[in-house]
Amino acid sequence: MELDERTFKELIHRHRDMIWSICKRYRLSPAWTTEDAFHEVLCDLWRGFENFDKRSSERTWIFRVATNTMISLTRKTANKPANQTTAFPEPSYNDENYHDLVEIINATTEPDRTIINAHVQGFSYAEIAKITGLTIGAVSMRLTRALRKIRKQYNQK
Repeated sequence: MELDERTFKELIHRHRDMIWSICKRYRLSPAWTTEDAFHEVLCDLWRGFENFDKRSSERTWIFRVATNTMISLTRKTANKPANQTTAFPEPSYNDENYHDLVEIINATTEPDRTIINAHVQGFSYAEIAKITGLTIGAVSMRLTRALRKIRKQYNQK
């Protein structure tokens, strides 16, 4: 795709909320804000924009780039204390059930966390398969197992 700033801005405008949501779900070192992460994702999207060949939907492509950027940033800050590098932020309200659920989800591994995040964002199994490189069956199995495990751990709290 030819680099066209106007087209890129329109693309980002259409998917800004999803990008922001992905950036908020990952907690990096205290030096990083959600806005910093958002701008890092935009830079990665711009760098990859020329090579976006539309084999997948723009929404799927953006989700994949944003998630991979955030995973990479999380790894770069891996030398920080563990409580500062887990995905899914603390809520702005005091809800003990939410805190428990966030803790359980943070304990899942990649790509399960990505699959759960994509599922929450409303992606279909086929779209999640494209994002993760797994088969649709593998996505279904991993999501089912992850949700079952989360439910079990949540009920034990």
